[in-house]
Amino acid sequence: MRGLLACATLARRAGGAAATSTARRHLAGAAEAAEAELKKTALYDFHVAHGGKMVPFAGWSMPIQYKDTIMDSTLNCRANGSLFDVSHMCGLSLHGRQAIPFLESLVVADVAALKDGTGTLTVFTNDRGGAIDDSVVTKVTDQHIYLVVNAGCRDKDLAHIGEHMEAFNKKGGDVKWHVHDERSLLALQGPLAAPTLQLLTKEDLSKMYFSDFKMIDINGYACFLTRTGYTGEDGFEISVPSENAVDLAKALLEKSEGKVRLTGLGARDSLRLEAGLCLYGNDMEQHITPVEAGLSWAIGKRRKAEGGFLGADVILKQLQEGPKIRRVGLLSQGPPPRSHSEIVSNSGENIGEVTSGGFSPCLKKNIAMGYVKSGLHKAGTEFKVVVRGKSYDAVVTKMPFVPTKYYKPS
Repeated sequence: MRGLLACATLARRAGGAAATSTARRHLAGAAEAAEAELKKTALYDFHVAHGGKMVPFAGWSMPIQYKDTIMDSTLNCRANGSLFDVSHMCGLSLHGRQAIPFLESLVVADVAALKDGTGTLTVFTNDRGGAIDDSVVTKVTDQHIYLVVNAGCRDKDLAHIGEHMEAFNKKGGDVKWHVHDERSLLALQGPLAAPTLQLLTKEDLSKMYFSDFKMIDINGYACFLTRTGYTGEDGFEISVPSENAVDLAKALLEKSEGKVRLTGLGARDSLRLEAGLCLYGNDMEQHITPVEAGLSWAIGKRRKAEGGFLGADVILKQLQEGPKIRRVGLLSQGPPPRSHSEIVSNSGENIGEVTSGGFSPCLKKNIAMGYVKSGLHKAGTEFKVVVRGKSYDAVVTKMPFVPTKYYKPS
């Protein structure tokens, strides 16, 4: 990117048509080189053929949107359904007699207490209690754990897990892993997710609830199916062999008779924000603990009593005494606040910062998440957000902003 900007600067300084033309050729060549360096999912050509606008994301070329606007895509997911390619995310399996105690040394979840074929959101922590990454972890059996980590955190997550696994096994532990680079990941979300998917499998999906996991055939392909998602809607994440990914995507779209649409990262961000879900790198980072992020519920009861994970001393102290900052939901006036917008008191004192924000397609108003000092986190608390140098009224509100529709036992 710096190289591209340098080319443009040189063209402006030169001021001549020939120099400008040369710079443009350099820009085009550099852009093509940058695109070539990006990783591509098995559905890349499928996205392009369907009008996907491809952008760099976490080292991958991913669709930010298709022919629909981001607002229309967001609304269609809530009303009908969306199909996302999330193959840039990293799925992996841990195997071995001590897979669970090993993983529990790195995350806050009570993995041992999960029933076979169920999962939960968890957080990988560092020795200061900060979040290395968040992940959905599934207990397939006592000796097989399946988890998915964020694309932008893949390298550091795998290095972190690998380093600790090596030390664990040197002390007599029994755990090994497999990174599922041979598989792709599709997310089918929205009210039509279950009825559409049901047409492609003999498994009774009505008996599969939120966070449940099964290894089943879908359209004749051996899939890992988790009833979960990142939109607040009912839905599924489908891990499918990469050679079958395009055919499965086509089948899902066809079975919905056009109501489920291909949807990109732009609408995915609007949907997760409306659902009050964290985006790692914005709302969670290495210096933010699960307690500060409002994820104390993800820390298992036994883990709260025993600790045994990295940074447990910091986190357990926060659970007892309360954190100094807390994640909150906000409604605001004026232009939509964005990441790093300052939050100030009515007297102008800095009291926090916005971490995610935008205009809600469903609510037709500005929504945001951010961190404020403890004591100012309760619903109804009023203050200001600063957008482009001007202050606008804001108020703390409960999350999710849009009610979630997870499929749970009645």
